[in-house]
Amino acid sequence: MIHAGVVTGARVTHDSACVDELAAASPESQRVGVERLLSVPDVEEAYVLSTCNRVEAYVVSPDAAVGRATLEEFFEGVDDDAIVHTDHDDSLRHLLRVATGLESVIVGEDQIIGQVRTAYEDARSADGIGSVLETGVTKAIHVGERARTETEINDGVVSLGSAATRLAAEDGALDGATALVVGAGEMGRLAARSLADANVGELVVANRTASHAAHLIDDLAVDADAVPLEALSTVVGDADVVVTATNSTDPVLGPTHFESGGVGPEEPEAKAANDEWPADTVIVDLGQPRDVSPAADELSTVTVYDLDDLESITEETREQRADAADEVERMIDHEFDLLRDQFKRARADEVIAAMYESAERIKARELQTALSRLEGEEFTPEQREVVESMADALVNQLLAPPTKSLREAAAEDDWSTISTALQLFDPEFGDDNSATLFPAAGGTEPRIGAADDD
Repeated sequence: MIHAGVVTGARVTHDSACVDELAAASPESQRVGVERLLSVPDVEEAYVLSTCNRVEAYVVSPDAAVGRATLEEFFEGVDDDAIVHTDHDDSLRHLLRVATGLESVIVGEDQIIGQVRTAYEDARSADGIGSVLETGVTKAIHVGERARTETEINDGVVSLGSAATRLAAEDGALDGATALVVGAGEMGRLAARSLADANVGELVVANRTASHAAHLIDDLAVDADAVPLEALSTVVGDADVVVTATNSTDPVLGPTHFESGGVGPEEPEAKAANDEWPADTVIVDLGQPRDVSPAADELSTVTVYDLDDLESITEETREQRADAADEVERMIDHEFDLLRDQFKRARADEVIAAMYESAERIKARELQTALSRLEGEEFTPEQREVVESMADALVNQLLAPPTKSLREAAAEDDWSTISTALQLFDPEFGDDNSATLFPAAGGTEPRIGAADDD
């Protein structure tokens, strides 16, 4: 069977949406997102990448219109202006850019390559990865690794965690300060390490599972404590700087945490004066959805930054890495050309294999007919082998020129020639099917590795 998959993509990212729109676009999990996409008829493959800065979905289907409709439903409820749709070529190229860090808030950040890889494993576990996405996603991972080992794209500030520390430092010196990190995941770990490197005097890590927080602080060169999330109200009042990075669907900090030394949102009656709270408490909320209620920023003693406020740090990083980014862009151009060629060869080889399969069926049938007519003749095994070898030679010689022509046609994007060859040599495929596979025969040039486009 010829695989006619065309990739269609859609995304909601920090470039097109605010924090709340990103939260609205986020699936329950990457695996659940893939399973939802695969439930749509004609969707053959699916891949979902969901982080605090982006929700991206890719599907493979026989027709780009099917993919577009599927992704519109997937992002239903999100403002249309926040969604970016891409066709086959642009989807694959964008995925390469994502894996290299060129599309990240912090250009060249290291975390995204691991997130792309994790999303790939999640999609595989949900049976969402087939031949098309296997080629495209593994190429993206390869390019992402090359960018980090062969260029300086990840020198300096390389994570949102370290960017959060830089942002907090703009409001006051961190040397000797008391810091609180809420969340012990990858982002929390990076934030804690960055704060320790900034010479904070004391660091507390709060996490739903206290043992994870304890493990996180083991290798930090700073006076550090780990507490469960339930103890947040008792420690937040002593913090000069707070960085939040949880996966909570609801805010974990509200305005009542910052009144009278800190009480939880479950105790609104405990509101009081802010006499015990430090004059300048800086919070950097890296959560998506938000970890900190927007109402907390209305307090005179608290300054809250979120992902949308990192622009100054990200712009500085972008300028510092401009030369490296140009180098990575050239790398992407080269690797994308290789990806195009890989898809072209695979498509030509599929058609050639179908051609040979058809020829083999015809050869076997005609050999059987000829030999059955000669049943009365005395045939030695050697003579029979000669006849079969002659048939093989005829097939190979007859198909050698069209095989060469088909490979050349694929290299030149001449899908009309390939479509014609498919109709001539494989009687299982009719006009309707081949027109879907290769619309170029009707005047539309397809994208690489695909047979249709919108």
